[in-house]
Amino acid sequence: MNLERTESEGWLSNAYLIDDGEGTGVLIDGNGVAAPLLEAVDRRGLRVPAILLTHHHVDHVVLDGYRDLGAEIYAHPLTAGELPGVAAKPLADGEVVDFGGLSIECLHTPGHAHGHLSFLVDEADIFTADVLFRGTVGGTRAPQATGLADLRRSLERLLALPPTTRVHPGHRQPTTIGEELETNIFVSALLGKETPDGVACTVGGEPAELLLLGPDYDGTNKAWVRFAADGEEAIVGGSQVVRPDQGPT
Repeated sequence: MNLERTESEGWLSNAYLIDDGEGTGVLIDGNGVAAPLLEAVDRRGLRVPAILLTHHHVDHVVLDGYRDLGAEIYAHPLTAGELPGVAAKPLADGEVVDFGGLSIECLHTPGHAHGHLSFLVDEADIFTADVLFRGTVGGTRAPQATGLADLRRSLERLLALPPTTRVHPGHRQPTTIGEELETNIFVSALLGKETPDGVACTVGGEPAELLLLGPDYDGTNKAWVRFAADGEEAIVGGSQVVRPDQGPT
């Protein structure tokens, strides 16, 4: 598999072009930086029959640059339902789609978004979008998020892949399953048997406990918190967390 990646300057979101080395390519997500991918399509003389969408958030569905390719759009039905005017062919959990020499398994990985899909290509590369990143994980309070329990189950599913599996996230740099098992503190904590002790904080003004503070893909922080009102646990941006003794994190 050959791979090209672009990263948007503002969102830091990724879009990908993969191809089988024999003339067939597939696009994964759109971030508004289409030109380098389209240049690679032309340079390699690729036929691009499909655009695969991981989820519906705006930083992953900027598709105008792909219009002239005539490619079909594929997405989970819940994702397609959030994109008025986009005609998408449905993809189901566990479905395998083949394009040329590319074999792509669709894994439903909710938590960050209800229709979130990860794509396992040729059993060697996994495109995890906004569930698993290098050193961190996805938030669970984004539009149409389904919560921490779903995110945890999705992480368990992804991290059961072989350690050598290459991970291509929805933002910033690639990693591997093995590296995240060894070094990602959110993975270790969320998949551990015990919940950390919390310290008092507020999240967007709501009383809560801070259970874990760690890195985010953009150089800031992400936090695992528990809300006092109903006990809900969530992954949120660290900038939303205020500790009485320290202020914003």
